[in-house]
Amino acid sequence: MNSRPSGAVQKLATGIPGFEHISFGGLPKGRTTLVSGSAGSAKTVFAMQFLIEGVRASGEGGVFVTFEESPEDIIRNMRGFGWDLQELLDSKKLAFVDATIDAGEEVLEAGHYDLGALVARIEYACRITEAGRVSVDSLGAVFGQFSSPDVVRRELHRMASALKRMGVTAVLTAERTEEYGGLARFGIEEFVADNVIVLRNVLEEEKRRRTVEILKFRGTDHCKGEFPFSVIPGEGIMVIPLAGDKLEQRSSTVRVTSGNEMLDEMCGGGFFRDSIVLASGATGCGKTLLVTMFVNGTSPDERCLLFAFEESREQLFRNASGWGLDFEQMEQEGRLKVVCDYPETMGVEDHLIRMKKVMEEFRPTRVAVDSLSALERVSTGKGFREFVIGITSFIKHQEIVGLFTSTTPTLLGGSSITEEHISTITDSIILLRYVEMFGEMRRGITVLKMRGSMHDKSIREYTIDGDGMHIGAQFRNVAGILAGNPTQLSEREIDRLDDLFREPGEADAPAV
Repeated sequence: MNSRPSGAVQKLATGIPGFEHISFGGLPKGRTTLVSGSAGSAKTVFAMQFLIEGVRASGEGGVFVTFEESPEDIIRNMRGFGWDLQELLDSKKLAFVDATIDAGEEVLEAGHYDLGALVARIEYACRITEAGRVSVDSLGAVFGQFSSPDVVRRELHRMASALKRMGVTAVLTAERTEEYGGLARFGIEEFVADNVIVLRNVLEEEKRRRTVEILKFRGTDHCKGEFPFSVIPGEGIMVIPLAGDKLEQRSSTVRVTSGNEMLDEMCGGGFFRDSIVLASGATGCGKTLLVTMFVNGTSPDERCLLFAFEESREQLFRNASGWGLDFEQMEQEGRLKVVCDYPETMGVEDHLIRMKKVMEEFRPTRVAVDSLSALERVSTGKGFREFVIGITSFIKHQEIVGLFTSTTPTLLGGSSITEEHISTITDSIILLRYVEMFGEMRRGITVLKMRGSMHDKSIREYTIDGDGMHIGAQFRNVAGILAGNPTQLSEREIDRLDDLFREPGEADAPAV
């Protein structure tokens, strides 16, 4: 959790993973917070999760005031998150104030109307549960019955004042009809509450993306902007901070092998133990083989975790055995764990949460992701970049070496969306390229970037056979490989360039 000071305002934990990070501790104690959102944005889950945390963490009672769903429906729906509300009701740690209107009941607005009776019921429920937290779901359901804005404003003030007088910390939910329009139905709810939180459930490029924004916290600081979140069965809401509060991860000078002796030499002695390496190339150029070598390079005291989004576990194990590697034996020894999923099985935020959870459980020393490009299919550009920042930040803080692969859009190279999002974040970039020479397709590899280390600048030819990847001599008679436009040079042109750049006494390099 973020440890930044929040001034004199005391805060209460919400029990929502990640929210304490962006709110610098939770919801301000003794104040009223408006949680506004459109349909499906998880307002009710937020309100209930806040109450559950009070009971779980400090035995503090809670009161849930419902204007829409019956208590029976809420109890049944919340079982999906692993919350046994009936048990809390029986132990008097939770109480419902049922203010729902029966179906078909006609509501007439006549004479002076106030919420005095409802406030009295809330006060009674708070006394019997010794409640410190109250959730009201939702304001629009009750105030939508009345046409006068003055009545709505007056009664909102009455409710907020009564809750503050009781000394409780309250969450009030409200509906909105547009994701980026007015904050609530009546346009006055946000001015009554001390704090305002906005939940969004935006449809972009045919994909849903949930975000949370703390719009207002009176008298205390918080993170600005939108942060992605997901609703997880068996757990509830989980907010995904994009990265740690500060760039404080340590930098190791310890090297680990890539699984290929020549590639280690090209990288100046191997990968750094806490670095992120991106391997980029076209389909069929050997990215998965590079991952396989990386996995096989795991020493007896290391553990490797492989996330695969394009091939099944059986395919990966079969391919590895074709190169003489026994992944099954490594798995039985507890040195390897393989997690395979189609990207479409869940949203990119859910993938990030699951990957973090698996890493925390397995505690690997190296992680491979094959491939990041596959996850682009289930995300918007902004969502994918947030995923990349989240996963790379987590791996770096865990001091794990990570190898990610990405697929270029053309066979001969060129940049991809994945590279645009991750190239500046990674510590090392390895490019795999096809090279057309004399009517034959050959392959080239180069280390484009290696932070904190000298590395080989040449583009070398490599071959793939039953024993794996073999990296040979550099290309000297081809230009434009990285640009995706390889061109053969004449011997005269090569000699002219050599004369321009050769150091005195330097020997000729072997040519391919």
